[in-house]
Amino acid sequence: MAPVLRIAGIYNLIWGALVVLLPVTTLGWLGLTVDQADPIRPIWQCVGMIVGVYGIGYWVAAPDVARHWPIVLVGFLGKIFGPIGFVQAVLIEGVLPASFGWTLLTNDLVWWIPFALMLAHAWRVSTIERSAINTTDEDLPAAQDIDTIKDQHGNTLAELSRQAPHVVVFLRHAGCTFCREALADLSKDRARIEQSGAKLALVHMGADTKTSAEFFAKYDLGEVSHIGDPDRTLYRAFDLQRGNIGQLFGLRVWVRGFIAGILHGHLVGTLKGDGFQMPGAFLVRDGRIVRAYRHQDAADRPNYAALAAT
Repeated sequence: MAPVLRIAGIYNLIWGALVVLLPVTTLGWLGLTVDQADPIRPIWQCVGMIVGVYGIGYWVAAPDVARHWPIVLVGFLGKIFGPIGFVQAVLIEGVLPASFGWTLLTNDLVWWIPFALMLAHAWRVSTIERSAINTTDEDLPAAQDIDTIKDQHGNTLAELSRQAPHVVVFLRHAGCTFCREALADLSKDRARIEQSGAKLALVHMGADTKTSAEFFAKYDLGEVSHIGDPDRTLYRAFDLQRGNIGQLFGLRVWVRGFIAGILHGHLVGTLKGDGFQMPGAFLVRDGRIVRAYRHQDAADRPNYAALAAT
């Protein structure tokens, strides 16, 4: 990817320089006859300047495409919207000659596939990095108020962890698309989790045990341990913070929300609980936290079976 992006950078710099330095000549190559006094000349030079600046961005991004993906994304969007504007200018408004389309071939169309593949690579790298499960060895948070929070069977997290290893999943509010996706994932992964010797426990912000059990039953999880924590005492004890704007409404969250909510059918529901609360997942055993996953944004999707694996 690095050589391709460097080629794109060099091409943009050359193309931009030609347009800035030889605006009349380059317009003539594309079938538009103008002179130095024509008002389109400085506009065309501005286009050349923008294209050239993109070239610098591509060169800088080339060594690490996954890290500098926003530059690639902005370039890709330009290469999508440019042809759309061309079609409007030629076919609808008739203000440009069709010969202008030649520049679309080398400026835009030939880069669609390479840039799309780079963005897909950046997405995969981001997913792998976000799926990292931290191995730890720390006592469960100890406080009197935590010991009063119990599941529907009267067990605290500490007691559950001594009965068997538990994958403890802290959920967002029940109306959240990603909360529903997490429950669907847990339902699918439950057999693998239990084969590893662990059990499931769900921590949620609902206050009504019966309503919560009915909601979890829709995902065949009604009988697993579930702990209502409307005051978010356990969330804070496990260092699960309230999210910021980027973590809750960033571009990746919107894209994943469309995929999970619309394409996968999880949709959204009524907000019940703190809509800013971030989720997380932990493997607890014998009163200790042995693995931890704290979401970097609301759209993260942990591998719960891997979290449970010994």
